[in-house]
Amino acid sequence: MKSVLLYAIVALPVAGTLASCSSSGSASTSNLKILTKEQIAGLTSWASLGGGSLPDAPSMALVHSSANLPKDKHGMPTYSLNQRNRVVRTTSYSHMENEPGAPGRLNAAGTILKYGQVRSAAADWSQYPVGTTFKIKGLPYTYVVDDYGSSLVGTNTIDIFHPTLGGMRHWATRPAEITVVHWGSWERTANLLSRRCQHPHCAQMYAGVLRKIRSGEVASTSTGGSNSL
Repeated sequence: MKSVLLYAIVALPVAGTLASCSSSGSASTSNLKILTKEQIAGLTSWASLGGGSLPDAPSMALVHSSANLPKDKHGMPTYSLNQRNRVVRTTSYSHMENEPGAPGRLNAAGTILKYGQVRSAAADWSQYPVGTTFKIKGLPYTYVVDDYGSSLVGTNTIDIFHPTLGGMRHWATRPAEITVVHWGSWERTANLLSRRCQHPHCAQMYAGVLRKIRSGEVASTSTGGSNSL
């Protein structure tokens, strides 16, 4: 009886996965298969990590109010720093991708990528300085910008960390509504990037941070809040 119940529990997400990959857009029962104990353990482990959690859709009012703002190359709005409620393009990544140059589960800030009540995110540090925290509409977690990626530079995209490839693929690319809770430290961001300018994407972010500091748009030292997340 236990095995029948367990199969019933995992059958639904498996069917959903098959439906998303089907060329016809619908799952056929002929494609369903009995899972091994190892496959079931993998699915239940992924679910326990919140792999099925997805954000709510951005409010249409916010989408409309952002329509006339400047856009990045993905057509997403560019906000001023005093606009904390935002519609952003989000993508997802995992250390399990084993990308060249990616140091395991270490982030660009030199700490471990987080996936608990506080979760890691990557962004262009000249848009979201290291230590910036934000909430995503519909999800209970706090996200902290502690990583970056070369493909993010020059965009407003935020890349959400997942510890499993399944969770990463489930999130995929989607718009999300975020609220910036606390801006990170521009000074710390500049110090970290200044030592990495041999990499073009770091040099580009560093130049962007310096422009903001020298223009007086941001303070060189973050004010308020804690960067200890």
